[in-house]
Amino acid sequence: MTASSDAPALPALVAFDLDDTLAPSKSAMPEPMAAALRSLLDVVPVCVISGGQIGQFRDQVLAHLGADDAELSRLHLMPTCGTRYYAYGASSGTARADDQDARAIEGMPGWRLVYANDLSPQQIEEGFAVVEAEARRLGLWEERTWGDILEDRGSQITFSALGQEAPLDAKRAWDPTGEKKGALRDAVAARLPGLEVRSGGSTSVDITLKGVDKAYGMTRLAEVTGIPGERMLFVGDRLDPEGNDYPVLALGIPCHAVSGWEETAVFVADLAQRIAAGGA
Repeated sequence: MTASSDAPALPALVAFDLDDTLAPSKSAMPEPMAAALRSLLDVVPVCVISGGQIGQFRDQVLAHLGADDAELSRLHLMPTCGTRYYAYGASSGTARADDQDARAIEGMPGWRLVYANDLSPQQIEEGFAVVEAEARRLGLWEERTWGDILEDRGSQITFSALGQEAPLDAKRAWDPTGEKKGALRDAVAARLPGLEVRSGGSTSVDITLKGVDKAYGMTRLAEVTGIPGERMLFVGDRLDPEGNDYPVLALGIPCHAVSGWEETAVFVADLAQRIAAGGA
């Protein structure tokens, strides 16, 4: 379904959420989706923007995309909601030698960090302490987890209630209504008024610099590409008012809502054909 009646017939750039839009949560992008995305890259620039770190982009998307150099040159990667921007063949930016995301691109030859808007060490330390304290107070600090619960992504702190590597079934069952995430988000936000606290994925809460969400990332994308937002199209699975894609819709960028990668693949294959044919 279309989330905005203003969606351009032929967008000059198409941006996508990652989890549950291009791939199942924290899982590899399936081949039908990869094939559709390659066909779109052949005719228009593409951006992937997500709250995840660059390692997830590498493992979920790039490792399964099968794109050639020309296609990769038209792909923009914006992890942690656009607080970091990676381009293929771009000049190296401001990554620190000890930075986690900088190390993560070791498996991504040709990719360079163009910019990064990171949290300070003091903000990260305080954020970790507050999130853990409030999660424990609310009874949301789980004993059985898969991977790290708290993660420093440089420009973002992420709390994952069941750990970063939790299986999909467990994640879906933990907070189907979003009530737990909402309670934790509100509690943490009250104690960190200088930072942005928002619901992330199915079990996560993200903390960034104030005013940073996917709308921020899309605004930065318009700046670096020179393509205005009204000529873009954003595709995501959480365009509802409580979803982490909603800020893009609220910004006024044309959007298309999907319910999973299967729906995205069909939509993208058709869109690529229409763009290649000039809208005919």
